Amino acid sequence: MSLDVSVVGLGKLGACMAAAIASRGVKTVGVDLSAAAVEKVQRKLAPVFEPGLAEMIASCDGMLGATTDFERAIRNTEITFVVVPTPSNENGAFSLEYVRTAMEQIARSIREKSTYHLVVLTSTVLPGSTEYFVKPLLEKVSGKQCGKDFGLCYSPEFIALGSVLRDFLNPDFLLIGECDSRAGAQLARFYRESLKIDAPSARMTPVNAELSKIALNTFVTTKITFANLLAEVCEHLPGGDVDAVAHALGLDQRIGPKYLKGALGYGGPCFPRDNAALARLLEEIGVSAELPRTVDRMNRAQPERIISIIERLNLRKPKRVAVLGLAYKPNTNVVEESQGVAVARLLVDKGFEVSVFDPVAMEPARKLLGDVVRYADSVADCVRSAEVIVLATDWTEFRSLPYQLASAKPSPVILDGWRTLRTSHGSDEISYLAIGTEHPQLQGRDRLRRFIEELVQPTSEPKKANQKLGTMAATT
Repeated sequence: MSLDVSVVGLGKLGACMAAAIASRGVKTVGVDLSAAAVEKVQRKLAPVFEPGLAEMIASCDGMLGATTDFERAIRNTEITFVVVPTPSNENGAFSLEYVRTAMEQIARSIREKSTYHLVVLTSTVLPGSTEYFVKPLLEKVSGKQCGKDFGLCYSPEFIALGSVLRDFLNPDFLLIGECDSRAGAQLARFYRESLKIDAPSARMTPVNAELSKIALNTFVTTKITFANLLAEVCEHLPGGDVDAVAHALGLDQRIGPKYLKGALGYGGPCFPRDNAALARLLEEIGVSAELPRTVDRMNRAQPERIISIIERLNLRKPKRVAVLGLAYKPNTNVVEESQGVAVARLLVDKGFEVSVFDPVAMEPARKLLGDVVRYADSVADCVRSAEVIVLATDWTEFRSLPYQLASAKPSPVILDGWRTLRTSHGSDEISYLAIGTEHPQLQGRDRLRRFIEELVQPTSEPKKANQKLGTMAATT
């Protein structure tokens, strides 16, 4: 299938999608209202930070262009992917403001075309958005009929910042919400034949696809939060080790190992807001939102948990803490809903002197933290004179930390949020605490022993206890 493609939106996902599609030999044009983003793509430069994006754009060999002219882009292509922001509103629902602007522009362009055009909405939206908003809008403005004159699909991507290019071209599955079978078949064929994506596809109505998207992310956050709960439990148990527990659970095919780490909370531009959006949807239609609300609440409590561990260390005055890692995950400069930023801010509120460092996210973090922390130039600069070092992001750049601390006097305490240094934290002279492993200062050993001893104390009603045991024997 040789079809030219336009991608509306050259942000963190759209720019990567356009480059990835072009890298497969498909003539692609990126469309954006930002002249700066368009100019960068035209000059074969990456408009956003993403590992491998600059190299991919540079190697597209004339297959990738960019323009601010919607009409020209739509007129000269057969498929349009719409990847625009859908920011959360004050209630947690996804705003369709940017979707409306993009779809109106596309509809005006479709009105002038005599050939069939496929429109694919990729942005995350709430269930019903495609059927009850996008489709009527396209038909009204274009004066044409969906299914006959143009096709419409909802097909979100399941990607993670830091690995967008790989995730887009190697998905676990393709999710296609089709307004009609012709549109769905064409999109599935494009993925398979033009992009060479050999993955199963789930084709369904748009509303089911929209729900599947936010449900999948919410399910993952629930799994992450459960693993984080296990990590906290292990800190109170003698010999507790969440890595051992998570490994065992991951061997069960009903659970699997992915996202079962047990560490700091999740962050970023998708997971937190998808939980909030699902909760808002459930409340609106009269279904209990307790699960997503609880997951969100437990995740937002993680920074407080880190602070409580630090406070139990009884530091001398002044209390100096270094936070390593401000991006919400490695290989990205995104600090939205970052655990590292939240920990740094809370430390300042508690009266600590805080220094911070991240390999690529210093400037974005500065916009959130302001001048209340010290911004270090390097790992060594950040940890200098610190009494506690919090590893908040699992950057590979931090794995040499023990060697940099070998001569530090007095030796700081390393609080490792991801067990990055578990096998390499060095000599016994370095105090090391890992999230998800036993923390002796929590005194969990004595409390657990007393609890277990209580379980074998004679009951005050032996007859009733014997009756229960007899019932158990009869039913097992």
